[in-house]
Amino acid sequence: MVFFSYTSTLLKPIRQSPRRPLPLTPLHDFTSKMLMSQSTSIPKKQERVRDHGFDNYMEIEKKTRKVLKFQSLILSQPSHTLPVSRFDTLARRLGLGFKENQAAAYLLKFPHVFEIYEHPVLRILFCRLTRKALLQIQQEKEALDAQLSHAVTRLRKLVMMSNTGRLRLEHVRIARKEFGLPDDFEYSVILKYPEFFRLFDATETRNKYIEIVERDPKLAVCSIEKDREREYREKGLDAEDIRFSFIVNFPPGFKIGKYYRIAVWKWQRVPYWSPYEDVSGYDLRSLEAQKRMEKRAVATIHELLSLTVEKKISLERIAHFRMAMNLPKKLKDFLLQHQGIFYVSTRGNYGKLHTVFLREAYRKGELIEPNDLYLARRKLGELVLLSSRKAKVDKDLVRYRRDDDIVCVRPDYMKNDFKNFRVEDEIEHNEEGKGGSDSDLVSDYIDENEDMDETMDGKEDTV
Repeated sequence: MVFFSYTSTLLKPIRQSPRRPLPLTPLHDFTSKMLMSQSTSIPKKQERVRDHGFDNYMEIEKKTRKVLKFQSLILSQPSHTLPVSRFDTLARRLGLGFKENQAAAYLLKFPHVFEIYEHPVLRILFCRLTRKALLQIQQEKEALDAQLSHAVTRLRKLVMMSNTGRLRLEHVRIARKEFGLPDDFEYSVILKYPEFFRLFDATETRNKYIEIVERDPKLAVCSIEKDREREYREKGLDAEDIRFSFIVNFPPGFKIGKYYRIAVWKWQRVPYWSPYEDVSGYDLRSLEAQKRMEKRAVATIHELLSLTVEKKISLERIAHFRMAMNLPKKLKDFLLQHQGIFYVSTRGNYGKLHTVFLREAYRKGELIEPNDLYLARRKLGELVLLSSRKAKVDKDLVRYRRDDDIVCVRPDYMKNDFKNFRVEDEIEHNEEGKGGSDSDLVSDYIDENEDMDETMDGKEDTV
């Protein structure tokens, strides 16, 4: 009986505790996790940590961007003056987001940039730029002309970074301000230096392209390579450790775990091809080649930002060079993967515009090595930030308004200096063309719009 009971217990099926079914994961997710743990890649999904220094920089730029649009409207007039009543119409046509009678009130917020006065004959309000604003524009123009030779070198390096040694003219024209190129760079830079550039029309696409005539090996040196050499000479670091490394400065509050730090250290030692090197002859199907191409994309964007005047450029404008420079498709996710090298700011245009900064070039929201063109552009931001209270006691503005008789409407002035005012002739001419001048003005300005590349917003697959 004892034996029978013992054997019966052995023959009973073993009851297993109920287990939760394992979630069905796609095969590519499993393999990606396996490759991530065994490779030297940095984890791709990273939360974006805000850096207030860069965000504050973009908040100021948001104000200056609107001011620049109004400046362009005023300077497009022959007399460099514009009736205040026309600002509302032009602002609505340009889609600046102003309601009725708000555009004119917006001008009063910046008395150091715009001056509103009453015309002595027409008895309506006109707007013109202050002397400080005109001096800032003149200073920026002089700085732009002084660094034209450096702009030629930057354009040569930019075209050399492309796969085929050519770039589309329209893409360069959209980003001409970032690279310090004048508005007429097609004639003053490209056609002026035929020994460096060649301009031709593509028969299949009917687009103009800039082509490099001859690659200069002296220019095929990245800025990060110069930084590595300087660190090696000044700090005496191991040459093998910094041979392929980048300068990494994580934003405040960025959590760096043990495994993430190890992954970054391994990634820094991965070799890669230079952005100026032709990789068309390499076999890019292996895992090692893909790692090199990924790091080469980081070096390409790093070099692209180093060629800009302010070490920043919008993400939408980088997307224009994506096909020509072998950049990844998901640019925003790719840049967030390397937050220690780049910073992506969504401030400045209600989240529609993404601005990419080179972190190592800035400290507390200011450029470490400023140039004359950068300083000239920052002066406009200083004028925008000056409060209206200071405008009442500012000596330069008081002296300007005292010497300038346009603001002081006096009967004797109207009799003696009536010939200095030619605005009424311009208004009569505009009335004859009724809307023709407005439409031309708007179309010319849209061509030079700061946010022209926002048409890329609809193409989310590229960003």
